[in-house]
Amino acid sequence: MALPTLAIVGRPNVGKSTLFNRLVGKRLALVDDRPGVTRDRREGEASLLGLDFTVIDTAGYEDEDPETLPGRMRAQTMAAVRDADAALFVIDARAGVTPLDEEIARWLRSETVPIILAANKAEGRAGESGILEAYGLGLGEPIALSAEHGEGIADLFEQLLPHFDRPEEEEAEDEEGTSGPLKLAIVGRPNAGKSTLINRILSEERLLTGPEAGITRDSIAIDWQWKAPDGQLRPVRLIDTAGMRKRAKVQDKLEKLAVADARRAVDFAEVVVLLLDATLGLEAQDLRIADNVLQEGRALVIAINKWDVAEGGSGLFNGIRAALDEGLAQVRGVPLLTVSAATGKGLDQLLAAAFEVREAWSRRVPTGELNRWFEAAIEKNPPPAPGGKRIKLRYITQTSARPPSFVLFGTRTDQLPESYRRYLVNGIRKELGFGAVPVRLNLRSTRNPYDK
Repeated sequence: MALPTLAIVGRPNVGKSTLFNRLVGKRLALVDDRPGVTRDRREGEASLLGLDFTVIDTAGYEDEDPETLPGRMRAQTMAAVRDADAALFVIDARAGVTPLDEEIARWLRSETVPIILAANKAEGRAGESGILEAYGLGLGEPIALSAEHGEGIADLFEQLLPHFDRPEEEEAEDEEGTSGPLKLAIVGRPNAGKSTLINRILSEERLLTGPEAGITRDSIAIDWQWKAPDGQLRPVRLIDTAGMRKRAKVQDKLEKLAVADARRAVDFAEVVVLLLDATLGLEAQDLRIADNVLQEGRALVIAINKWDVAEGGSGLFNGIRAALDEGLAQVRGVPLLTVSAATGKGLDQLLAAAFEVREAWSRRVPTGELNRWFEAAIEKNPPPAPGGKRIKLRYITQTSARPPSFVLFGTRTDQLPESYRRYLVNGIRKELGFGAVPVRLNLRSTRNPYDK
């Protein structure tokens, strides 16, 4: 599905190309102090706080005869606006509103495309009067921007979101979602039985195994189909990785490369199974590996291998569960299962848990449901008022899934205590169906340009 489009319009030299470069993250458009540098429409892909769209840089709008070069450039600009999902009208806050700005505003008011008004070059006090004048253009409240310094970008995101936030069904079609092969990486300390486990899952000696630690060096990916309990064949890409020892113990160059390769495999996985050795229990290195997986935003399942030879099973399981909940406090309740690569016990339950956790990891919450939860959470436990000044939380939006990521808008969000942030993240997990997957919550303040 095509990305939504944003056309940037305005008279020459107000900073349209600088803003275009800022949004696409590279210097694609030529920028110069002289007006009229841009002539053709230039397109680039932009990503703003997880919102992906196509941005179009247009030529400066000039009041010239249609047959002249500036007149033909103006026709290109008008066509770009009519084809766009939204238009960003940029004025120069330092120069204030000019007669040509007023003419462009009259034209834009006659178009059906949504218009967002931005006053660029608004850094410092020099742009204040221009921002006030912009209200007179009849296009709503202007955003105070500085394309040169990246100021006001969060406010731009806030204005774009209602026009670019696509329905859930479209998003589901657009992303591979939960329909593609499950990318499942098996990680753990050396000799935990990772390769043996994969051989048992595949029912063949596909990977080299043995009593020596560190046999696997490269991350090996194997495509396979799992026959689920309902009889369906479900595609899986299994990734075997090198054992990860404590960094201080890794001296050999080959082992360093193997561990680096294992970390890369985690980056490409959707779900990571951390394999523990039941004969050794849970060690500090296991918690470090688990924390690394969660920091990378991957869904995590923990499996205790060699359960067929474990002693004191019930006490061992409960001890590991308690230690995980304490050591991974940011994600309580990570799925914990017992398996045996030697006998095949628990492997179907492990794969079922992996598919289930991927579904939660890929989940998108409908906007209405998210805001109903958000309002109830704030009403139940309002944000604190440090120094007697209220922190006002305005609204929340999910910017992406895989991992689920949210942006929270409000005033003075930089003063929001970590405990309150955790309260919101835990609420998202428990009440919106995310379970024990890593949830990212970014805070954004909406800034008042006159607040000195």
